[in-house]
Amino acid sequence: MEINTEKDSRYNDLEKMSVRAILQNINKEDQSVPLAVEQALPQIEQLATIVTHRMRKGGRLFYIGAGTSGRLGVVDASECPPTFGVPFDWVVGIIAGGDTAIRKAVEFAEDNTTQAWKDLQEFNINEQDVVVGIAASGTTPYVIGGLKMANEHGIATGCIVCNAGSPVAATAQYPVEVVTGPEFVTGSTRMKAGTAQKLVLNMLSTSVMIQLGRVRGNKMVDMQLSNNKLVNRAARMVMAETGIDEATAAELLKQHGSVRKAVDAYNNK
Repeated sequence: MEINTEKDSRYNDLEKMSVRAILQNINKEDQSVPLAVEQALPQIEQLATIVTHRMRKGGRLFYIGAGTSGRLGVVDASECPPTFGVPFDWVVGIIAGGDTAIRKAVEFAEDNTTQAWKDLQEFNINEQDVVVGIAASGTTPYVIGGLKMANEHGIATGCIVCNAGSPVAATAQYPVEVVTGPEFVTGSTRMKAGTAQKLVLNMLSTSVMIQLGRVRGNKMVDMQLSNNKLVNRAARMVMAETGIDEATAAELLKQHGSVRKAVDAYNNK
């Protein structure tokens, strides 16, 4: 297998470049990422469809990964409750090395082929759930081991990788391969590969939550009202939906706790 994300950068003597040249060249490389994601849309659709199907039946979505890939999964999972008002355990991000690895690299955690399954078992994972492995190289032992065990236990598996023909993609039932090529800094997959993974995660979780009814029109009607900015946004949404004034909208939100419930309460009075 040829690991394109590990190939030498198309640029050399980076330390001799001006700041402007560095920025321009990084930006030039970054512009290729959405085009690579576009090529993978059919695969993303298949993965989003199975996740939606399983979650409608009470299943959950698990992300497993190491390093940057693991952190991106944790970020996406952690943003689902405040954005869509879902329980914290609907989407779960697991990183090799545990939560400590979110801030500080844990040596050789990604090389453990059995730990991911142990980590998943802590959540009583079952056949209703879906496990998505995230690995830029597509070769991470932690992810491969977790996907293999999930397959053996009848659990649907997917992946997000940035190389073609990888062991992770071969193991996943619903692989997503976004081939991003060499990084500006050779092997630094937090750059283009990480951007690609973030875009796919955005698309996956958002499309699933829309299908599960967690968006109305184009609004986050179930978002958690956890700060003043969100409370004010919610009040504007209620006002737009009902035509009532700001004070009344604020009172409805205080009573009912979400845009959806506030609007429904007003419409059903």
